[in-house]
Amino acid sequence: IAGVCPGNADRDRTAVSGTYLLMSGKNGEPLAFIDGQALTAWRTATTRALASSYLSRPDASRLLMIGAGTLAPRLIEAHASVRPIREVLIWNRSADRARRLAKNLSGHPFEASATEDLEGAVRGADIISCATLATEPLISGAWLQAGAHLDLVGSFRPDMREADEEAVQRSRLFVDDRETALNDAGDLAIPLKAGLIDESDIAADLAELSQGERAGRRFHDQITLFKSAGTGLADFAAAAHVFARV
Repeated sequence: IAGVCPGNADRDRTAVSGTYLLMSGKNGEPLAFIDGQALTAWRTATTRALASSYLSRPDASRLLMIGAGTLAPRLIEAHASVRPIREVLIWNRSADRARRLAKNLSGHPFEASATEDLEGAVRGADIISCATLATEPLISGAWLQAGAHLDLVGSFRPDMREADEEAVQRSRLFVDDRETALNDAGDLAIPLKAGLIDESDIAADLAELSQGERAGRRFHDQITLFKSAGTGLADFAAAAHVFARV
């Protein structure tokens, strides 16, 4: 059970909150109530890290985090766990929140700082992770450097998107699940409806990547894009993992 309240950012509260109920597949009995916010944050971040391990360049060292909400520190840590990240730039509509997050990340094996130059930060980034509630694109495809990996997190409705059509068209496209990503996420649903991309342009989903059925990044200078709208299976896997470790 989850609630999304975008206005909560102005109240210094998280935009997404909820509770996860894990039930037994054998007898239907409740096994655990899990903090939905924490579960979603870690599930989302680790899914991105898994995708990045196949799609970003092995030598990626510069990460741009767009957004400074609850997910942002988890996403930064996740990407840094699979790539040799040395520099992290953080951009947020509220520059103060970006600066606070950068300060809170002190002590990590990378240097974190806030920036107000979004275009310059995108142009210089090896990995761009974007976790916002944007309904208009923040990322222009013209800004992406060769070899960049674009990790789009926030667009989970057909009217929401974080990157423009050019970014999508320039990229080799990957998703967590084809049906949800193409129907529920505006980043792909909008250009698909406009005829700018086709369903066949999705190179692979996360299961195909993980099982070695499809290739990820093909060459050093290729731009890759991973879009996940979230799946119930990922929530269940995360909840079962947490319960097994208690």
